[in-house]
Amino acid sequence: MKTPEEFLNDNGFVLAEDIDRQSLIAAFIDEMEKGLKGAPSSLMMVPTYVGIDGKVPPGATAAVLDAGGTNFRGGIVSIPPAVAEKQNRPMPGTKGEVDEETFYAAFADEVRRLKPLASTKKIGWCFSYPAEATRTLDAKLVRWTKNIQAPAIVGQYVGAELVKRLGGGEIAIVNDTVATLLAAKATEGDRTYSSYIGFILGTGTNCAYVEQNANIVKVAGLDPDGSMIVNAESGGFDKIAVSAFDRALDAKSGNPGHQIFEKLISGAYLGGIGLEIYKAAAKEGLFSKKAAAAIGGLGALETMDLDNFCAAFKKEGRDNVLDAIFADADDARMARRLGVPVFERAAVLTAIHLAAFVLKSGAGNDPSEPVAINADGSTYYKTRAIPFAETVARELDDMLVQRRNVHYAITPQVEDSPMVGAAIAAML
Repeated sequence: MKTPEEFLNDNGFVLAEDIDRQSLIAAFIDEMEKGLKGAPSSLMMVPTYVGIDGKVPPGATAAVLDAGGTNFRGGIVSIPPAVAEKQNRPMPGTKGEVDEETFYAAFADEVRRLKPLASTKKIGWCFSYPAEATRTLDAKLVRWTKNIQAPAIVGQYVGAELVKRLGGGEIAIVNDTVATLLAAKATEGDRTYSSYIGFILGTGTNCAYVEQNANIVKVAGLDPDGSMIVNAESGGFDKIAVSAFDRALDAKSGNPGHQIFEKLISGAYLGGIGLEIYKAAAKEGLFSKKAAAAIGGLGALETMDLDNFCAAFKKEGRDNVLDAIFADADDARMARRLGVPVFERAAVLTAIHLAAFVLKSGAGNDPSEPVAINADGSTYYKTRAIPFAETVARELDDMLVQRRNVHYAITPQVEDSPMVGAAIAAML
């Protein structure tokens, strides 16, 4: 019988230790450069028209909205980062279709509640639905996700429309990844960072960084001596070898052929990859007949269940289907040897991903002024099967510090990063 490692290798699954880190970093940077020039690329490299110059004023407060899921939040953000007056409301359009007046009224009411409590005139808004950024820090909605039913809003500049309902004012709109980058500035204190990266690894993944290439900045219509945050939409990267299991998962997804990199590292998909591995292994005879029959009948597998099983962790109040399927000790050992590599690969690819953006930033050459990486998301911080964040840091130390003398710092985790970052966009 094959070993788990032989089985994975035969199906094109590259184990973490065998991943060619240097070639993938180079491929990422090549796709970034193509995207910035408007050439065909798997990375969108969206200009945000947001800079990072200036210090965030201590003691400043801003009214902030955060919309990106089935709820939206409002609050008052102060620096050092803290959120007060926080309130959650259902996102308009989650309970049925709404017209534009009903949609904007919910946000206008929240701004009116918060505005008198803020010292910053501009309102910060983290708006994390697909939208085109503008030079005035507005956002033109391209389409809804999360089943929001507000069709009249598609194609509108949501900031301008809200200001209209408020009778005036200014709004700075950023998406969640850009806000996560900006939130790193709130951790500076007396420290100096040479550049910033915002990274999200939860249900999905994305990265934003600061582009310092004067020609790119000039094309975007900004001061050529300045810099600009670029939203890479990095989950779309596709210059990477995938396994038979990844292809099977992709074919069953709602967007086959798209978001390939995201499907290798993020929480929405890791459980599905594990299930494809287990089903194929069952057909190869790597499990007992009883376990093989049970796994063959399993229709879906949550990443949390795969992670908890691989970590031999039992979550209180949650039955794990894998504990029952692999009740036999030999089956459980085999299943863990097949499942843990899914997380190990994701961690190494995450580090490659971040290393490429640190290098593209052109900063970090002085150890006293590292590139700040603000990471956000449950997959990054809560994975149990392996020490995920520690593995990423160890890989980054090798790829950047040891090999290239380029320095980085993972910032302390910033709670409510999207709200804090949106506030900083308003303050700067």
